[in-house]
Amino acid sequence: MELCKVTALMKATALELAILTGHLVLYPSGIAAERLSPSSPSSPSSPSSPAADPAAAASTDPATGPDATITPGMRPVVLLHGFVDNRSVFVLLRRVLNRHGRDCVESLNYSPLTCDLRSAAELLGRRVEEIRARTGHAEVDIVGHSLGGLVARYYVQRLGGDTRVRTLVMLGTPHSGTTVAPLADAHPLVRQMRPGSPVLRELAGPAPGCRTRFVSFWSDLDQVMVPVETARLDHPDLLVHNVRVSGIGHLALPVHPTVAAGVLGALDAGGPAAPGAHEGETGAASVA
Repeated sequence: MELCKVTALMKATALELAILTGHLVLYPSGIAAERLSPSSPSSPSSPSSPAADPAAAASTDPATGPDATITPGMRPVVLLHGFVDNRSVFVLLRRVLNRHGRDCVESLNYSPLTCDLRSAAELLGRRVEEIRARTGHAEVDIVGHSLGGLVARYYVQRLGGDTRVRTLVMLGTPHSGTTVAPLADAHPLVRQMRPGSPVLRELAGPAPGCRTRFVSFWSDLDQVMVPVETARLDHPDLLVHNVRVSGIGHLALPVHPTVAAGVLGALDAGGPAAPGAHEGETGAASVA
């Protein structure tokens, strides 16, 4: 049994290194913000089309396969990256969403110099309002990786975002705080991700009537989430689905095809939330 665990950890670490290498190559293409237009981002004439945006070009895949479906009018999806990252982390996930009918997928970059998670949440709120005004949709869905999940959760729980966000999917998000890399505490955002921080205490407080549906993916081999169970969301006032993933690490969560399929399913299943309902583990996805 121990040998199996060691082998799985080695495979996951090798995959993390490969993903990190690829991400470093793509990272420069995601530094600049997306260029948007009044029309849908998927419009061929839109300035944010693949021809005008290298990161979008890498992440856009025309729906030409037999399994691809385009369903105009589906809720827009906002992608929110993690700490010191940018929108390029979602290249593959964005492709999956585009191929399966999510024709309005947009990413939000927040500066690595941001010193308060609340400021990033306010920025997210302004972006959501802009998307609603531009697309005519009353609601959006959000997918957040790591810190991005906490930013989106703060917006939903503390800034009234539950009236705007139907489903919030979080990938490797430290809901209870992570103790990894103690030397990184010099950065204010890292301190806000520590167990017992004021922000996490705010989020743990009452949230009666919250309408958003939460789906939290956590991995048993996530070495950034310490302990790994911190990426589970447990809150008595929230409608929560926790999904355990086996065999991959933190960086793989936004790029692995099994997780991408789970994210797509979570978004497609996002019906009206029942305030006060609570669900635990919905199952495990093994990708080993």
